[in-house]
Amino acid sequence: MSVLLSEPHTLPAAPHHASTTLAGISVVIPAYNEEHGIGPVLTQLNTLMQQQPRPYEIIVIDDGSRDNTAAVVHALPDITLIRHTRNRGYGAALKTGIRRASHPLICITDADGTYPNERMFDLVALLEANQSDMVVGARTGEQVAIPLVRRPAKWFIGKLANYVAGQKIPDINSGFRVFRRDAVRRFFALLPNGFSFTTTITLGMMTSNYLVDYVSVNYHARVGRSKIKPIRDTLNFIQLILRIGLYFVPLKIFLPLSLLLLVLALVWGIFSTLVLQQLADVSTLMIAMTGVQVAIFGLLAELINHRMPSAYLKEGEEE
Repeated sequence: MSVLLSEPHTLPAAPHHASTTLAGISVVIPAYNEEHGIGPVLTQLNTLMQQQPRPYEIIVIDDGSRDNTAAVVHALPDITLIRHTRNRGYGAALKTGIRRASHPLICITDADGTYPNERMFDLVALLEANQSDMVVGARTGEQVAIPLVRRPAKWFIGKLANYVAGQKIPDINSGFRVFRRDAVRRFFALLPNGFSFTTTITLGMMTSNYLVDYVSVNYHARVGRSKIKPIRDTLNFIQLILRIGLYFVPLKIFLPLSLLLLVLALVWGIFSTLVLQQLADVSTLMIAMTGVQVAIFGLLAELINHRMPSAYLKEGEEE
């Protein structure tokens, strides 16, 4: 089934029916210029899905590819192909697929052969056993082919995300995960169209009382060229984490900045008094007042955050 899209969310569904007692699963795969890798990935997925009892569907979103990605997918049986008329981004492709999905469970994976898709049912089993909202395939297995040049940035982003979330996150932006469709759709207005989709949904869920679990998986070398631009995307990830922190846990962003300014004011005040022989230096007062104002802004943001009902907060939970 192949559809060329301008408004993708209006399409009819075409799921495979099996057991009616198990929750169905929609496998959503974004693809952009993946003609060399996507064929084997889909062939393996088709075999895996046919061997399990759940209702399922496999949805590929061709995100404006300029190569033969769409032709490769179209030639394979039992695949729903949705085509964007232009490249709209990884997150936009995922949102198109999630809107199109007809089952309550969603699995996302990549088209380049990097993720061990045979582990999908381990993620599903943990999600159902723990009543989790999302289970992430964390790239912490014995074989992890993450390029060395990306590891320092990944480490720093991970530490920053741990601080914002208030708990350890084994892998913040893994593209291999299973989640409940209704839970993720609550965050659609917040989710970006780029690669930071996975980072956003991880932090959004973890700071909104959703249960997120992790399963350690291997990560293989990709087929074809990576779409990641290390410097640009790293800066975007850092900006995104800070923005999510401001939205969900503003005090964690404002208070450290306030303390930094107050410490700077204290150090400069001591230096001015002992070295420059200036008591109550104007610069010291300005820095100190700025630090106090930042703290007040943080407290106000936290107050507003707690008083306003959150559209993202899990049902039945209170902040």
